Amino acid sequence: MSKSKVRESFSRVLQRLKNAFRPLLSLSPKRLSKIFEKPEKGSAKPHVFAYRVLGQKTIGLLPLFKDVDVNLQRSRMRVSFRGYVSLAVLGTMFASLSALVFVTLLALVLFHLTIFSSLLFGVGATLLAGASSLIGFYAYPLLRADSLKRNLEEELPFTTGYLAILAGAGVSPAQMFRSLAQIDSSLAVFQEARLIVRDVELFGVDVVSALSSASKRTPSAKFRELLEGFIATIHAGGDLARYLSERSRQYMRLKRIALRRLADTLGVLAEFYVVMLVAGPLILVIMLAVMAMLGGGGVIGMLDPRLLLYLLTYLGIPLGSIVFLILLDMITPKR
Repeated sequence: MSKSKVRESFSRVLQRLKNAFRPLLSLSPKRLSKIFEKPEKGSAKPHVFAYRVLGQKTIGLLPLFKDVDVNLQRSRMRVSFRGYVSLAVLGTMFASLSALVFVTLLALVLFHLTIFSSLLFGVGATLLAGASSLIGFYAYPLLRADSLKRNLEEELPFTTGYLAILAGAGVSPAQMFRSLAQIDSSLAVFQEARLIVRDVELFGVDVVSALSSASKRTPSAKFRELLEGFIATIHAGGDLARYLSERSRQYMRLKRIALRRLADTLGVLAEFYVVMLVAGPLILVIMLAVMAMLGGGGVIGMLDPRLLLYLLTYLGIPLGSIVFLILLDMITPKR
């Protein structure tokens, strides 16, 4: 390839990068001075900084993140919707630019590739890093909401039992949730009870409306059913103590069944781990090591056994272990 063609290709890549990062490049010096001036209290948070950088430039992207708004509310993340979208866009741009520079320089300096090949690898890494970053920002509130949901459902047998004791003692519904909001702050139900008490005492909402709002914003279907049954019992003038006691027994039976299923699932996962991440890699390592010592052509005509051995050792096994740990964290109760 001639130098003129390489120069033209490089110019096209630079022009595309300039178009991709136009929101940052279009910032005026006055705008930049406002962004990096001495931050006010609370403005050092990442989402606040991102919103100050991008400002109104992310309004057109808000419809693409409409599901994130619901998950932000359910996950109890104290981040505004616009601020989080700004952080997602800025984080994606930073990850993409970092991947482009790092991979391109790595291909040039370490592997001694041509400029065009290095740029191709850099663009590929940029697309991968940008997509991964955007997916991560999109999925993080959903994972937080799912974690809160699991914690709430694990605590339901004990929460309903505690409320049943208070109801049997003649405590009013508002005072029941006020007492619930004063227990251990590490519990997930503590946050829900605090929001209900906030609506009643700070916003002046009646307890039924506060419970109805809590049932709409909670990520747990079981906790929503509990609150809706609580509201229906109040409207019907029923016995709250009896209702909560029955719910507590029902949730305790479900918890016993879930624990038995969890024990069976952990047994299956243990066998899977031994086969896929202990015995399987061991067999592959021995096979690839023997092939590397014997020499000859690469596997499938293109990959060298040593390269496959390095990929398996430094990439395959760690990634498999990380996926397995994430899977365990998703199915294992925190308490």
